[in-house]
Amino acid sequence: MDFKWLHTFVTAAKYENFRKTAETLFISQPTVTVQIKQLEEEIGCQLFTRKGRSIHLTKEGRAYLPFALRLLDDYESSMAELHRIRQGYAQTLNLAVSPLIADTILPFVLKKYTSLHPDSEIKVKIAESSQIAPHISNGTADVGLSCLNVQSANLTCYSMYSDPVILVAPHDSGAPERNVKELLEDYLLLTHNHPEYWDDLVHQLRIKFPFVRTMLVSQTHITKRFIAEGMGISFLPISTVRRELKEESLIEVPCKFMQLPMAGGYAISLKENEKVQDFLTFLSQFQHAALKELNNTLG
Repeated sequence: MDFKWLHTFVTAAKYENFRKTAETLFISQPTVTVQIKQLEEEIGCQLFTRKGRSIHLTKEGRAYLPFALRLLDDYESSMAELHRIRQGYAQTLNLAVSPLIADTILPFVLKKYTSLHPDSEIKVKIAESSQIAPHISNGTADVGLSCLNVQSANLTCYSMYSDPVILVAPHDSGAPERNVKELLEDYLLLTHNHPEYWDDLVHQLRIKFPFVRTMLVSQTHITKRFIAEGMGISFLPISTVRRELKEESLIEVPCKFMQLPMAGGYAISLKENEKVQDFLTFLSQFQHAALKELNNTLG
């Protein structure tokens, strides 16, 4: 049996249209018809009924579809495994990483780790911090790098670093000469771009500045863009804005009237097998040096 026939069958079952199947697979429509016919002859039953241009799965076609999907999945998994072995990988480490950590320290961490462990294949899934613990619990990731501290009897969680939070304003806002009250009167406060500290921080601000206007922006890189465009100000971890501060597209504003929080980065795991333990040990040993070098790189 040719696996191209299975791929064509599964695609045709999805669209129930041979023309759309041909366009999706970049083959001709007569080729689709021939491959479906060859598969039907191979398994000895009709997979589609045809009425004009429309097609529909037969009872046998619906029954065969899950098996075809499974065969294709097994084939693709086997080819991926052969490709991994051919590349010299001895193991695969699946990471679930928050967008914030992926955009700041992850490139440096992975560059160091892969240079020390060239036989390790790394797969990175980007997920919101609130979704990382479920990825670890259900086994779709080996290690999570999150902005949230997880309290769970089934998971281990330790702090990788603490990051000072600062108030950031647009370059042309007049800061730092202007005080925080003036800035909050003129600009929206862009909130909840980090999952750990915002509720308490907004509560403290509203006690002192009841007039503060807020806009929820859940992604830090979008928040930075909004600030640079003059839409608002925000409290961000310093590691996320070092480059923008150095380039002077953003400005730090002194905020002496309150104690600003610290933002955290956390490593989460379920079972510390050898590959997981190796990565966690690496993080423990290199986190301070990595952050120091990263900060030096960004100025």
